[in-house]
Amino acid sequence: MSLTGLFPIDKWNFKSESVLNGLPAEEFEHLCANMTEQRYEKGDVLFREGAVPSGIFFIKKGKVKKYKVDHENKEHIVYVANTGELLGYHAILSEERYPDSAATIEESVIAFIPKEDFLETLEISKVLSQRLLKNLSHEFAVLTNSISVFAQRSVRERLAIMLIVLREKFKEETLEGEDITINISRSDLANMVGTAKENVVRFLKEFKLSGILHTHGRKIFVEDVKKLIEISNYGSK
Repeated sequence: MSLTGLFPIDKWNFKSESVLNGLPAEEFEHLCANMTEQRYEKGDVLFREGAVPSGIFFIKKGKVKKYKVDHENKEHIVYVANTGELLGYHAILSEERYPDSAATIEESVIAFIPKEDFLETLEISKVLSQRLLKNLSHEFAVLTNSISVFAQRSVRERLAIMLIVLREKFKEETLEGEDITINISRSDLANMVGTAKENVVRFLKEFKLSGILHTHGRKIFVEDVKKLIEISNYGSK
């Protein structure tokens, strides 16, 4: 079902998948002249916080978590990037080191575009520069929204929100007639919600007993997304 009018999903998703769409052919060819493609296993790291960026990453297939690690070596997942999205360009544009780390949460195919090609294309392409500026502004709004909303909500409400958001991400690659499968570890889900794994397991059990979802191993199948939206209390605070 569509979330239009029920839940503002745009406030939770970046839009970098639109950056390269319809880019003038000559500019796109220049950007991709030295692009390489690699298959990654689940859990493979693309880059680590503090490393010097050497290029940008384009997710051709799969999903990647962006996260920070605290002094206790605990992950805090700030975003899950989907097929079609770009990663790593923020650090290049700001001429700084990576502000976070990125790792795959499922088997993925990811292309790498060297920093030099990216910057050269950016210099000659008004379209690319305008799109990146617009995208950066939207990403700032998404992160501001998530910080604001999560600061006011309980673990139960935050979990409901993340399940809604993840359902939409996994929905994009689900064939018609198939069940939407959220395939994510309980540890990663807990790190997205900002709580202990035990709390996530407890609330998933509650949602399961209420008929909101069912599980099979690490896979989660949402059966009543409207009920999740009610639990999230989105817009009520």
